[in-house]
Amino acid sequence: MSPKELSYIEDALSHEKFLKTQCQDAVKNLQDPELKNYVEQYSQRHQQIFDSFYNLI
Repeated sequence: MSPKELSYIEDALSHEKFLKTQCQDAVKNLQDPELKNYVEQYSQRHQQIFDSFYNLI
């Protein structure tokens, strides 16, 4: 893997981690159970994407 490709993967990991954290923070403040459930699923999806990128390294 080239250094540039590794840099792209590191950026993607950083973005996915940030998005997951944002979702987790939002879940703490949501009152609507349906919306809360949706955001929790979205957070889990970002974790799956993070794991996929991490496995490329």
